[in-house]
Amino acid sequence: MKQGRIPAFRPGRLWRRLALALPLAAPVAAKAQQLPPLSTDTTKVPVLLLPDSLAVVPIVPVDSVRLAWLQTPPTVRDLVGDRMSCIETDAPHQFNNAVMAYITLFTVRKRDYTQRVLERENLYFPLFEKYLAQYHLPTDLKYLAVVESSLIPTAKSPVGATGLWQFMGPTAGDLRLRRDEWVDERMAPEKATEAACKHLRYLYGVFHDWELVLAAYNWGAGNVQRVMRRTGKKTFWDLYPNLPAETRNYVPTFTAVMYSMKYAQQHGLHSDKLAYQRAEALDTLGLRGQAFDLHRLSVACGYSDSTYLARYNPELFRAGLPAGYRPYVVRYPATARAAFGDADRATLLAFCQPLAALPQPLAALPPRLDGVEPWSRPAPLLADATAADVAPRVRRIHHKVRRGETVAGLAERFDVSPGQLRRWNELTKKQTLKPGRTVVVLVPLPAARPPMVVAAVAPPAPRAVRALPSAEDVAARQALAAANALEVARVAAVAALEQQQATRLAKVRQRQEAAQHAQARIAAVQAAALAKTTASLAGRKSAEPVALASALVETAATETLLASNEATLGGPVEVAETPTPKLRRAPAEAAARPRDTAAEVEPTPTATASYVVRRGDNLTKLAQARGVSVAQLVAWNHLDAETVEAGQHLRFGPPAGAPAKAASAHLAAVPKTHRVQPGDTLYNISRRFNVSVAVLRRLNHLTSDDVKLGQKLLVPQG
Repeated sequence: MKQGRIPAFRPGRLWRRLALALPLAAPVAAKAQQLPPLSTDTTKVPVLLLPDSLAVVPIVPVDSVRLAWLQTPPTVRDLVGDRMSCIETDAPHQFNNAVMAYITLFTVRKRDYTQRVLERENLYFPLFEKYLAQYHLPTDLKYLAVVESSLIPTAKSPVGATGLWQFMGPTAGDLRLRRDEWVDERMAPEKATEAACKHLRYLYGVFHDWELVLAAYNWGAGNVQRVMRRTGKKTFWDLYPNLPAETRNYVPTFTAVMYSMKYAQQHGLHSDKLAYQRAEALDTLGLRGQAFDLHRLSVACGYSDSTYLARYNPELFRAGLPAGYRPYVVRYPATARAAFGDADRATLLAFCQPLAALPQPLAALPPRLDGVEPWSRPAPLLADATAADVAPRVRRIHHKVRRGETVAGLAERFDVSPGQLRRWNELTKKQTLKPGRTVVVLVPLPAARPPMVVAAVAPPAPRAVRALPSAEDVAARQALAAANALEVARVAAVAALEQQQATRLAKVRQRQEAAQHAQARIAAVQAAALAKTTASLAGRKSAEPVALASALVETAATETLLASNEATLGGPVEVAETPTPKLRRAPAEAAARPRDTAAEVEPTPTATASYVVRRGDNLTKLAQARGVSVAQLVAWNHLDAETVEAGQHLRFGPPAGAPAKAASAHLAAVPKTHRVQPGDTLYNISRRFNVSVAVLRRLNHLTSDDVKLGQKLLVPQG
């Protein structure tokens, strides 16, 4: 636009501007209709804000933790933050929004829950502090049991975690907490606390951060490590968004519980109406396989409630233990010792024996009708009934899992179903067996057939009321049943002895047959060696050196076969000596050499000469270079082991004047023991001792070629 010129008014342009402004005015009018009606006070006029105004605050969804944080007065937040900063501990105590939300939960909304925990605080915290100090752990980790079980020793979660520290079955097994149908040591306060200290110490050795230790205690060390590897983060609060909800809230809950119980007095949680429990001195009663009834011990202690002592032994599933159970210790208050008086331990255990079972109700009699005789029932087999009630129907077998064994394989081996095997050992469907674990298998016993004793009883006369058997009759029947049971046990023992004798005789026959086969093989080898020696002598000019070498080869072959057969048969084998054929010398050679028998038998100077061991030499290398065995070098040089040192003198032949038979007897000595070293295999050991792998397997009763480090093997000498 140029200066000095006024633009002319154009009506068409005004209408176009109004048409563009109408769409913008529609949302404003709609907002105005949604506002509350104006008050009568003309000074309070609502101001309508345009959509693009900076005063409009967008509505952002707020989670429950942030909402609790926003609803808490700033003064309370500052006070709690100051108190948290004053807590001196190595346990997690970082203060943030999540922690403040749980502090409000435990001190305001769930005050009754915190008060119930405070009632049991003095009962268990001294025990926790003792074991935490023993394992050099932060004392404030005692509040972890509050988060896990609320200090209830018999607490059990929906997934199966049990006890004060909420151990799962596999974790309890790794920590040596026993579980069976009578006792679950996860609910024993002392044993479970010590196991928890061991587990926390192990987790701290893995993570070196107590917040990550608590997260791993809840979710598992493997899961936390996988998240750390995937995200590359190393602290709990950095991993906070990547953790599941339960684990994410676990550390804030622990910190809030620790604060709430430390500052319970400041929040008014303590009250005179609370039933506080205190730890008291306890006495113990050791059981060594005796049957025991906890109700009887409660009566002996003078308590009117027969279940009173159950609170001191929460790990017992039933109020007693059967005869033959493993050693166990029962706890009771020390103040109850005065109720025993002068009774000794034997008297107390006799009193605490379970009472006899109550008599069972009698079977109903058939109605009496005139002119109709009731059906006569056959006499019961008293011996069968007693044996069925007393003798167990299954036998418990503890099997140690080996490498490669599976649940299906063990189930097929013991003739049970895989489901039963998993149920007996609390295994999930996807859980596999680890080598070294001990599993329990319940094998059904074969039904014994004791001699039937049927008493000839005349049919009773019809009467309205049947008389009860007298005490003498009951005693006689019980004595008869006991005699029948003893007879059955004696017959079973005799049958077992006969079976063992038959097995022993079969093994003896097998050894005799093997010995005969070995004799035949030895004779065949000797005949072949003699034939070979004769054939080689016929085509040579100088027969004496060849014959001597052949005789030595024959002797070595015979000794090797003897050692092999001794390892196979488990004892020495007697072999008839075959005379070596005398060799005739040629006339010229006989004239040139004097007749000296000692010179013919004596080894060459190179064999008897002393050899100085050099650096890098070993018996295997030297034996292969001289054509002898390692066992011969050990025997000739009187070595205690198969190791030599540089500068040591060795002999590669028998000592002068030693008879050949004594050397052969030494080579055929009993097998020696070899401990498996790192890198050893059955093949290397067989090459080292000049025996076959099959001989080593038969001598050591091996089913495969696998050997373990430190395992002792029998190796035949020679």
